Amino acid sequence: MKTDSSKKSYSYKDAGVDIAAGNSLVEAIKPLAAATKRSGADAGLGGFGAIFDPKAAGFRDPLLVSATDGVGTKLKIAIDMNRHGTIGIDLVAMCVNDLVVQGAEPLFFLDYFATGGLDVAAAREIIAGIAAGCTDAGCALIGGETAEMPGMYAKGDYDLAGFTVGAVERDQLLTPDSLQEGDVLLGLASSGLHSNGFSLVRRLVADFNLDYAAPAPFDSDKSLGEVLIAPTRIYVKSCLEAIRKGHIKALAHITGGGLFENIPRILPKSLAAELDAASWPLPPLFSWLAGLGNIAPEELATTFNCGLGMVVAVPADKAAEAAGGLRAAGETVFEIGRLTARKAGAAQVIINGLEKTWQK
Repeated sequence: MKTDSSKKSYSYKDAGVDIAAGNSLVEAIKPLAAATKRSGADAGLGGFGAIFDPKAAGFRDPLLVSATDGVGTKLKIAIDMNRHGTIGIDLVAMCVNDLVVQGAEPLFFLDYFATGGLDVAAAREIIAGIAAGCTDAGCALIGGETAEMPGMYAKGDYDLAGFTVGAVERDQLLTPDSLQEGDVLLGLASSGLHSNGFSLVRRLVADFNLDYAAPAPFDSDKSLGEVLIAPTRIYVKSCLEAIRKGHIKALAHITGGGLFENIPRILPKSLAAELDAASWPLPPLFSWLAGLGNIAPEELATTFNCGLGMVVAVPADKAAEAAGGLRAAGETVFEIGRLTARKAGAAQVIINGLEKTWQK
């Protein structure tokens, strides 16, 4: 079709989408993806799809396990601080920690990155974090999607989503069936807030006119923003090692809903988890939030992880051995409680001493 040379010639770039910038980003992140290569995947980018070979990864009779998640409004703090280097770790962690609780080894990961206008330098920083998270989890970054959507996002804003697939041998799948009264519960320390509760955190920051660049009220060596965006801990390698040694019966990833909502997801209806609030220290960040927002202890434990990113159920006679192995793998471990018989209609999570121990 012939164009009228007297009229403005419109292009996709005029509408806010820069294909050349997108191509530049793909080239910039190819080495990042290649660094996550593992058996079963070559971690190449640029095709329409990617292939993973479970047999090449050493599996005999695998079940595939999938998970998808995002980072939530923690992104807004990273954007406001112009600190994008670790938010990709959060994205991977939120997905792969949901796989390992079923005994699955993460195999590959894909990301979705959406923005109003592509900033190649910031995007590369974000995806470098994703690659670092994949390396920590032992999975390959095999693809993703970068979407420029002018008009959908304010300048500088972006959103992230992740998708991961893992595998577990059929006879090694973690299920509630093996749990019984008397099993010991171990808590693995979190690295901070992880990626939950940030809408409440941001509300407190706004209402009390706090500055992310100011020293944290509970840690003068770091800024408040630095503490808040500390990346989510990835528990995959330590937990997989313990699972393969036969030490672990079940795992609960403490995400949105905190201790009260996540632990019941791994329990049969006949059992309850009885925890002792004094058995692990409530980190200063959570105590500060509770005091700042006059947050009741039960609300705190329903909104945040309260210092525990993973809860591990182990046989009582293997508790010491399991805890020692997890510590040797780099985890900070607390014995936080036991499984008990649940009375009809009773709660599935009981935290003794909550009000007394977690005083505001």
